[in-house]
Amino acid sequence: QPGGPANFGFAVVADPENPHCAWVAPAVSDEIRVACNLALCVSATEDGGRSWTAARSGLPQEHTFDLVYRHALDFSSGELVFGTTTGNCYHSPDRGQHWSPLSTNLPLIHSVRFV
Repeated sequence: QPGGPANFGFAVVADPENPHCAWVAPAVSDEIRVACNLALCVSATEDGGRSWTAARSGLPQEHTFDLVYRHALDFSSGELVFGTTTGNCYHSPDRGQHWSPLSTNLPLIHSVRFV
């Protein structure tokens, strides 16, 4: 997949207004449950999965053992949020291009939702 490691991930969310746009929080595999290359990213597609772009700005890129569960990634009105198994929570105001931490000291995050 050109542009990003989107081969496997538990968390996937689609844009409800554009079925060709989606985001995935990639992991190595079901057996190896950590971020790809121990670097956290969210991969995006705008063409229904034919190509992917990995967004890393603001996310940790070394020694990252985070995993994002199926219900721990959400999208609403151009914003994304996700939480990880290591208690980190990140927000993007611009469709996943840039990320900033909301918290890095929470317990394991099973689910997140915009309300």
